[in-house]
Amino acid sequence: MISTDPYPKSGALRKLSLRAPLDLLFLFCCVLLTADVLVPEIFGHGKTKDYGLWYWAGQQVLHGGPLYPGDLREYFEFIYPPLPAILLAIPSWFGKIPLYVVLSILNAAAWWYTGMFSNAMTGSGRWPGPWLEALPALVTVTFVFDMFDLGQPNLVLLAMMLWGFWCLQHQRSWLAGFVFALATAIKVFPIAVLPYLVWRRKWAAAVATVAFTGILLYIAPAPIRGFERNAAELKTWYQGMVGSSSEKGFGQRDEQNWSWVNQSLIAITHRLVRPINYNQEDPKKPPRTMNVIDVDYKTANWIVLALSALLGLGFVAVMPPQARRTARSDAEELGILFCLMTVASPLARQYYFMWLFFPMTVLMHRAAYDERANVRLGTWLALGAAGILMLLALPWFPNVLQAWGNNLAATAVLAGTLAWHIRHPPVAAGSDAEAALKPGTS
Repeated sequence: MISTDPYPKSGALRKLSLRAPLDLLFLFCCVLLTADVLVPEIFGHGKTKDYGLWYWAGQQVLHGGPLYPGDLREYFEFIYPPLPAILLAIPSWFGKIPLYVVLSILNAAAWWYTGMFSNAMTGSGRWPGPWLEALPALVTVTFVFDMFDLGQPNLVLLAMMLWGFWCLQHQRSWLAGFVFALATAIKVFPIAVLPYLVWRRKWAAAVATVAFTGILLYIAPAPIRGFERNAAELKTWYQGMVGSSSEKGFGQRDEQNWSWVNQSLIAITHRLVRPINYNQEDPKKPPRTMNVIDVDYKTANWIVLALSALLGLGFVAVMPPQARRTARSDAEELGILFCLMTVASPLARQYYFMWLFFPMTVLMHRAAYDERANVRLGTWLALGAAGILMLLALPWFPNVLQAWGNNLAATAVLAGTLAWHIRHPPVAAGSDAEAALKPGTS
């Protein structure tokens, strides 16, 4: 929706304005990114990456074909649950170009609302000026390009998760649960939000997340695929994707999941404790390992479990008790949650770190508006350090830096800075800071 309204107050969403130069720049960027999708399809040899797969999945649903092979040992082309294929079938009925247009529009809308939700949920007590508002989008623009170019849904999932927490803050728990469930039914890893909802005693949202996830996975596809067939396909997907973990790999993409392209906590831990070839995604490259100790697969999994437990306990220790929660601490808490959800996914390729958009937005607000000059400087320095670490993923740097986890390290810097802010609120910094410390409602 396009509006000529001025910038809103904190906590409200801003609408797209044709009078704002940066909004026009945003629209121009969306046109260019959409052209990257459509021009090869219309004038070239066809758009590559995952776009052809999405069309294939939609066509399989339209023609009643199978989504997964009958033999679990065979390669899965489509590695998502059945529901996304059914959603893709609707625009696929009109052809490839309409499908690609719909996906591009979804990415553009998700990019806009990710920025709007993020800036409205920082707890800073004010809406940022245009340049600060645009800064998170600017520093994550390479991730956004990946979303358009690859056709991956992670940006849409991020916008959905932010929308879910927005609903939760506005006492719409069941809608929040539905949004969380829809994200989970598309790409599973957002289910990591469930322990947080339980810990914060958001019972309605937690129950809704579980209930709607079951409905979306088992019941919603049934009228189209048939109940028994959908249940069988869901079982095949689960066995092939979730139940296929071994020391060779997991989730149908063995050559990628232990290699440098994966910067999840699981993958990096295994590379550090087992002699894994982090170049295995490309057989032309010489084998390279980076382990500092040598343990077996089972022991490595126990190390991953121990590290995950330590991170979880650390998060719980940092979270303020209910009586001390504020709008500010809630934003910082959610920022840490998004950091943890990003690296907790078994597969965290480069574009997964698009989810750092919200943590970075929160910290940029702290760096701009905190009453303490030294805290503002320290926060900018932390953001700069995280940015430098993330730049090490650019093509002219060696892949070994990603194998060692440059993005994981950047995530740790952001999460650690957010944790510091939670533990050191500006209570004594002045009346303006105190006014921003309103009771949390999420």
